[in-house]
Amino acid sequence: MDQIDRRILQALQHDGKLQNNELAQRVGLSASPCLRRVKQLEDDGVIEKYVALIDPAKVNLGLTVFARIWLKEQSAYTVNHFVESIKDLPEVVECQLMAGDCDFFLRIVVSDLEAYRQFQIQRLNKITGIQNVKTEIPLQKVKLTTELPIY
Repeated sequence: MDQIDRRILQALQHDGKLQNNELAQRVGLSASPCLRRVKQLEDDGVIEKYVALIDPAKVNLGLTVFARIWLKEQSAYTVNHFVESIKDLPEVVECQLMAGDCDFFLRIVVSDLEAYRQFQIQRLNKITGIQNVKTEIPLQKVKLTTELPIY
């Protein structure tokens, strides 16, 4: 990957709806070579997909909480069961297997605190193998980006 590919990635991360002609102009290529490079980045899996970023508050999902999860044991069965269960919960928008204090770290998006309380009681806590859930409630979003620092 060269500097032109990096400029393509930077531009598309900022605006995934850029038309090829405008993208080519921004990165200093003509349209055909630019299109070939984008196609190659897609084929190589560097560009995974294109998405629309939605303002959560405008679709009644104004509360993001973070939950640290401890499992009763770290057996393959328990970990795999938890992972498969989490995949079925649309409120969980991110799940990370952790090294350190907790076993998993979740980012959960819901409408409000009561919705989270119901989610935790009725869905999250019912996953077999969970020993403990600690919820963190952010007071202010300082930074949230989907753009990777590609130089």
